[in-house]
Amino acid sequence: MIRLGVNIDHVATIRQARRAKEPDPVAAAVFALLGGADGITVHLREDRRHIQDRDLHVLRQTVPQGLNLEMAAVDEIIDIACTVRPDQVTLVPERREELTTEGGLDVLGQHESVFNAISKLRHADISVALFIDPDSAQIDASKRLGAVAVELQTATYSEAVGTASIQRQLRVLEKATAHAKSIGLHVHMGHGLNYLNVKPIVRIPGLEELNIGHSIVSRSVFVGMDRAVREMREAMRG
Repeated sequence: MIRLGVNIDHVATIRQARRAKEPDPVAAAVFALLGGADGITVHLREDRRHIQDRDLHVLRQTVPQGLNLEMAAVDEIIDIACTVRPDQVTLVPERREELTTEGGLDVLGQHESVFNAISKLRHADISVALFIDPDSAQIDASKRLGAVAVELQTATYSEAVGTASIQRQLRVLEKATAHAKSIGLHVHMGHGLNYLNVKPIVRIPGLEELNIGHSIVSRSVFVGMDRAVREMREAMRG
């Protein structure tokens, strides 16, 4: 069965809008796990726009397994990760002016910084995935630098309009998945997935994990986090 990691960043976004104590993303994580999530994903950004250091430390004490930390390959956050020791780190690109992560990490263009980050994290016994575009050269570079998994960005697929364009992006993801598996990488996917467009994604052979946040958090506003996660599980099975 494909694992579901629930990204709870935007629960913290609501809290930070008022610099208040609620809603608490840790509580959201508990309800997500009760609803059937296999893991919890958070992005500790350099500007701390949503998830805060405290959240990460408490989540490590609360989430028994499957805590996935998204982060940029920068020394400050690497040091925090090595202290907190999440089950997995996913290295992502990060720009201060972006609303959300835009596109995959350029592993080829940032070879040295990515390699140094992976080396430090692996020394702390943390497995590392790289959030990349579904491109064979980026996949090959990820393997060479020591990543154990790639998370293929699905934003291009999620934003595609028209049957032909959607099918074309699905073929790109299928080809990238097959290539990554052939060289020994685990394959995850995420970004822009929702209760409808997830259905074709889960049929891709070799896919092991999805990380979904905004759609689930949006749904949870109306039905609660545990039910929102259960409904995503049902969509994935359907």
